[in-house]
Amino acid sequence: MESKEKYKAILERFDQLSGELARPDVIRNQALYKKLAMERSDLGRVVSVIKRFLELDRRREEDMGVIESSGDAELVELAHVELDEIGSEMQELGEEIKMLLIPGNPDDSRNTVLEIRAGTGGGEAALFAADLARMYRLFAERKNWKVEILSSNPTEIGGFREVIFLISGRNAYGKLKFERGVHRVQRVPLTESSGRIHTSAVSVAVLPEAKDIDLQIDPKDLRIDVFRSSGPGGQSVNTTDSAVRITHVPTGMVVTCQDEKSQHKNKSKAFKVLRSRLLEKKRSEQEEKIAMDRRSMIGSGDRSAKIRTYNFPQGRVTDHRVGFTTHNLGAVLDGDIGEIIDALVVAYREELINRGIGTGSGGE
Repeated sequence: MESKEKYKAILERFDQLSGELARPDVIRNQALYKKLAMERSDLGRVVSVIKRFLELDRRREEDMGVIESSGDAELVELAHVELDEIGSEMQELGEEIKMLLIPGNPDDSRNTVLEIRAGTGGGEAALFAADLARMYRLFAERKNWKVEILSSNPTEIGGFREVIFLISGRNAYGKLKFERGVHRVQRVPLTESSGRIHTSAVSVAVLPEAKDIDLQIDPKDLRIDVFRSSGPGGQSVNTTDSAVRITHVPTGMVVTCQDEKSQHKNKSKAFKVLRSRLLEKKRSEQEEKIAMDRRSMIGSGDRSAKIRTYNFPQGRVTDHRVGFTTHNLGAVLDGDIGEIIDALVVAYREELINRGIGTGSGGE
């Protein structure tokens, strides 16, 4: 059986990695150690499932031997009953292994730049943008991720026209990439005296954090302007030329940052956002050629697509991509979105299997 040999090879690789990680020369080489440790961690998710599968296969062969050689009718009947049970469980485990072995996106382990923008709905959309910002901060806390505000444009009533986070932590992009799209809210605004339900929208963009090695930006392609900050902020923020606007001339892409008192810090944060946006643009163009990830049902980069509705009168949250619904709206807005994301991950992997994407250990 081809799959059995493949599974055994994965177990051998897992044991090999365990041995290599104990070697002093590997421990001293932190880059290599980190690479091997991550590979072992990725394989660790599937190792226990494979061991269970192979154990059942061993028992299956024993039962078949009993059926072929035993003259005891009662033993043969018991063997047939166990074979049926084993066959059913092995089939389920085989599907689980197949999904676990889908090669991961190398970007999944990166930190992520998460951008939240108020859309249709005016002040109510800005308030909901603040609700989503809080939701993602609380979710990040649950995952022990670090959250840093790169840029924000608050409103006078506590909302955000735009807020951009850098979220740092293991698999941050791999989890949050499914959040990109349009989030719709249905609720009665505090300012609505007639009790009429309003519908507003907020767009969320999720980008893998770009590194210096990902792309080279020619300084001649940049126009950098400094100016005094506007809007809420400390007095010193508003009275010095600390705000920074960076324009990437070839693409017309503009990033503004004015949250910090230091011009240098604002410039550094703006560069982080610009790099990530340019990297996303570059990769989107590449992916367009192969019609993959961002045009599939899950993880689409089409920000005009409504992905989720938050209905306050019904206390309901519905993710339209997978038909997932929960009536625990309060918990979701308190950062309990793991169940929704898990459903999206499963659907995404099933989509890849249906598309015939090859599976492999992802470790070599």
